[in-house]
Order: sequence, then C-alpha cells, then structure tokens
Amino acid sequence: MKKFWSGKRKWFKRILMIGVVLGLIGLVILLVINGFMKSSVKDEIYSGDESSEIPEVDCIMILGAGLQEDGTPSLVLRDRLDRGIELYQKGISNRILMTGDHGREEYDEVNAMKQYAIDAGVPAENIFMDHAGFSTYESMYRARDVFEVKSVAIVTQPYHEYRAVYTAKELGLTAYGTPSVETEYQGSWVLEAREMLARVKEFMNLLVKPEPTYLGEKIPISGIGTATDDKVQTQGKIVPKE
Repeated sequence: MKKFWSGKRKWFKRILMIGVVLGLIGLVILLVINGFMKSSVKDEIYSGDESSEIPEVDCIMILGAGLQEDGTPSLVLRDRLDRGIELYQKGISNRILMTGDHGREEYDEVNAMKQYAIDAGVPAENIFMDHAGFSTYESMYRARDVFEVKSVAIVTQPYHEYRAVYTAKELGLTAYGTPSVETEYQGSWVLEAREMLARVKEFMNLLVKPEPTYLGEKIPISGIGTATDDKVQTQGKIVPKE
C-alpha cells in the first residue's frame, strides 16, 4: 500500500512540476510580447497637448466601449468621445470614424456615439459609422479596406492604445495613438490584466491576418459621413462581403 501511495505522490510531483514549468513559459511569453508591442509603438502615442505634433490624418477613429442601460455611452466611451471631439476641434482631421458593435438591432454603439458628437457640435456629414467594428482588429481592417483610410489618429484609453496602434501599423496604416484622459475606472486592474492577455492574442492573430466578419462595399472616408446611415446596416443586418 505504501508503495502504491509513493508512486501516486511521484506522479503528482511530476504533474505539478510540468504545470509550474508551463506556467513560467507562459508568463515569459506574456511579458515578452507585451514588452515588444509597447516598445514598438510608444513613439507613436501622443498624450495631452502632444497631439499638436500629429500631422493631419484621414480621420480620427474612436473605438466603441459599451453603452449604459439607457443606450447612452458608458463612462469609458464618453472619455474617448470627448478626446476625439477635442482632436476634431483642433483640426487634426475633419472626419471622425465611429467604430463599434451594431451587430444586433437592440444594441447600437455607433449611432449613440454619433449622436454624442452631434450634440457637441460636430456636423453629421463629417461623422462616419462603422457598424461592424466588433474588435480592435476588425475596426482597423475595415478602416483600411472599407473606408480606404491610410492615416489615422486612434482614440482609446491609454492601456489600450499600444494594441490599437500596433494592430493598425501591422495592417499597413500610418497610425498615431491619442489617449483619452487618465480616469480611474471601477475594476481598472481587471481591464489592465485583460489587456495584457489581449495583446498576446492580437499578436498571434496578426501573424495570420484573417478577414473580418464583414467587409462590404467601399465607403471612402473622403466622402460624406451620412453614406454610413444605411438602413440595412442600422437595423443590425449588415450585408456580408461577396
């Protein structure tokens, strides 16, 4: 019996050791990819008044970040919108691209974002909506292939800027990060931790560069923003690519 339990303990120790080794390898990969991604784009991120150093770009891209129960932008999203509107008023671009989730009729980030900007004085014709920006990757891919964006100022929270700018650059865009204000959100540490994992996932994703969920006809950012007020899209029935 003692021999039996002794053998069990040995197997347990081996499994535990393998788990520890694999965990350490995973941690090293996590830290290396995060460090590489952050260091490779840090010079393209401009905070506060540094945004005046950004050359004129095709558009200011504001990434979606959830809605409140009443359908208005969340605190995180309002911070992004305020920063994007500020950049618009500074003349970095005369086009704003609102990109977010409108895959369902009952959930519509982009129209809520557009209305917020209109209420702040931005003309509707200068606001474009990407109804199928379901992720950072898809937003950048569609900006390039659907809206024909070549240069962009990306607005999101500071912790998210590294991944957003890195993704845009890897997809061939000239990208600048323009973070929103440093606000202490509820559960901020969870957001930071999730972002570290998301950077690793995005790094791997960019090695393959899959097509996004939807593409569709081209809507040049140089045109009129109301071209994105498509009835088919705003009802959450986005036409997939051919």
